[in-house]
Amino acid sequence: MNSENQVIGVENKLSELLTELPGYFLVEINVKPTNNIKVFIDADQGAAIDQLSRINRALYKWVEENLFPNGDFSIEVSSPGLDEPLKLDRQYLKNIGRMVEIVLKNGLKNEGKLISVSENEIVIEEEKGKGKKKEVIQHIILKEEIKTTKVQVKF
Repeated sequence: MNSENQVIGVENKLSELLTELPGYFLVEINVKPTNNIKVFIDADQGAAIDQLSRINRALYKWVEENLFPNGDFSIEVSSPGLDEPLKLDRQYLKNIGRMVEIVLKNGLKNEGKLISVSENEIVIEEEKGKGKKKEVIQHIILKEEIKTTKVQVKF
């Protein structure tokens, strides 16, 4: 079975498993030539470790029975870390109100608070200056121009 068919099989099984967990959704599946399967799952209210573990166990059993009966594989199920770029609209929506860094395809960077998300664009708010000179600028960014968007953690 080639890698593409493996991904489709894993994706179908995950869809079945995720129907039992409202608010959880699949972000990405990667299958490496070494049979290392990496699955990123997120949730509208944040993915709980116990739920990810449950998905991992069920998926492991299914993969062992259906794809690699000889046991020559590994599986990692996790939520995307903060260092992973946002990939789906659902991820953008759950991060409204948070600071993000956007790298555009032309290499320019924008940083600001994610204000809104629509089908074709996102809006961020950038604060410039301090005190009385403080200025708030809204940037409307077309999704087709975005290379990556990452959530920024500010302390």
